[in-house]
Amino acid sequence: MLIFPLRVAHLEIPLWIPITLFAAIMQTWRTGLQTRLKGTLSAEAASFVRYLYALPLELLALLFLLWRFGDDPFIGTQPLFLFFCLAGGVAQILGTLFLVRSFHSRGLVTGTAYAKTEAAQLVILTVLFLGSEIQAMAILGIFLALLGVLLLSGQGFAFVERDFWRGLREPAARYGLAAAFSFALTAIALRAASQHGDPHLPVLALGLWMLLVTNTLQTLLQGSWLLLHKRADLRASLHQWRVAWPVGVLSALGSWAWFSGFALTQVALVRGLGQVDTLLVFLFGHRILKERLGRAEIVATLLIVLGALCIIAPDIHWHG
Repeated sequence: MLIFPLRVAHLEIPLWIPITLFAAIMQTWRTGLQTRLKGTLSAEAASFVRYLYALPLELLALLFLLWRFGDDPFIGTQPLFLFFCLAGGVAQILGTLFLVRSFHSRGLVTGTAYAKTEAAQLVILTVLFLGSEIQAMAILGIFLALLGVLLLSGQGFAFVERDFWRGLREPAARYGLAAAFSFALTAIALRAASQHGDPHLPVLALGLWMLLVTNTLQTLLQGSWLLLHKRADLRASLHQWRVAWPVGVLSALGSWAWFSGFALTQVALVRGLGQVDTLLVFLFGHRILKERLGRAEIVATLLIVLGALCIIAPDIHWHG
């Protein structure tokens, strides 16, 4: 696997950092578009379109891989690579379904708040149970950013102090936490898949190959399930192609970046830094509405920025 750090002035920035930021932007954009489908598509159909309409872009990716690398990625594919891609794909389907169901329960903001515990769950799973080594500063940054995200998503200090715990009794909270756990398992599985891929592939090509295999399996699995159990939802997802195809394209681009990031470093770091997507959405909304930031919002912004800096600081090197 070939990794080329970026050099900006005297700073050497690992490739996983800009890749993760790009993934966060694509995910935010895709999720926003996906919530618009809830009035016309069921939760199952709304989650399916992100895989179905990513296929055209993935076919172009397949042609690129064949042109650039021949059949080496296919010959070098190990059974464990396919297994972990399948496991990650199934977990992502479940996570997307849980997340969309949380939107149906109480809306985008509340569902996202609980789903953002993914990075914290990843720290627990990877450090305590899988024995991964993550810098203490990075772990601190992940939880600082999470606190900031909860302040923004829950709309104030009261949510963090009281409403977050009270909300655990509600369906939106359970769906959000289940989505976070599923996405955490997705990240772990795809990190494992990257370690069983062709080691001679550049990391972006490996991420592209992982995307192609995983998304194809996801489309076949969920499409078959809809065909057998919910044909009306399958027909609706095909009928609504004009509004659904951008979701698939953004999903493919975002997943490509996420998968490449997982191949480069610890998944908890990637998903921890990815929490900045909540801040981007919030600041963009305030920019459009021209509203002043409140005290809780300023504190949340500072926490997310400080958390992001703590996450990336151990990996950035200064060359005088």
